[in-house]
Amino acid sequence: MRKLNEMMDRPVIDSAVRDYLRQEQKQLTGKLAEIERFANENRIPIIPHETVTYFIWLFNVIKPKQILEIGTAIGFSAALMVEYMHEDGHVTTIDRNPDMYERAESLFAEMAIEDRVTLMKGQANEILAELPADTYDFIFMDSAKAKYYSFFPDCMRVLQQGGILAVDDVLQGGTILDHKEDVPKYRRKIHRKLNDFLDVVLDHPALDTTLLPLGDGLLLITKKEAYDFDFMREN
Repeated sequence: MRKLNEMMDRPVIDSAVRDYLRQEQKQLTGKLAEIERFANENRIPIIPHETVTYFIWLFNVIKPKQILEIGTAIGFSAALMVEYMHEDGHVTTIDRNPDMYERAESLFAEMAIEDRVTLMKGQANEILAELPADTYDFIFMDSAKAKYYSFFPDCMRVLQQGGILAVDDVLQGGTILDHKEDVPKYRRKIHRKLNDFLDVVLDHPALDTTLLPLGDGLLLITKKEAYDFDFMREN
């Protein structure tokens, strides 16, 4: 039987360094700290603490106003972004799983941030297709890893020039480096699609891209100029 969210146990950096980053950096307080602790104790996948502290630093620098999140889960990252975005900012977050978005709705209500978050329920590809172009200055994609490739064209369409797309969990515990034959069959689609995705974005002339060893790999992409990525769309 496979362990729930097994990649949570496969750090891409030395475990001692990872623990140092999680334990010694500034900790959250209040409701965010409570949710972070609850998720970690119950193996609910949220961004790890080293990514939390990086996002806090990044948001204090760029102060995004219009944020799109693909993959709400229990609402932790959306609530964190509300806390540190521009004072006039707004988060739009997408999820299809009732078990997750109902928890997120409760969290947003408890934190009294419903007016700063719009939760869109449904299939991300369908919702993304309806969003207006050049709307968001920051996008966070943390959803089905095999879908990153096909979600990317609409992410670039709705992202403003100069905006940032952050993509979580792209290293998969380092297994994206494995040969296909060495990857368990149940993971081969994710392995193939993530590699296809990285092949496009890591050295594309329309993008500035960097890959950070935070959590399970955090990819940051700046949209330098408009480009038609429709060749990545899938039926």
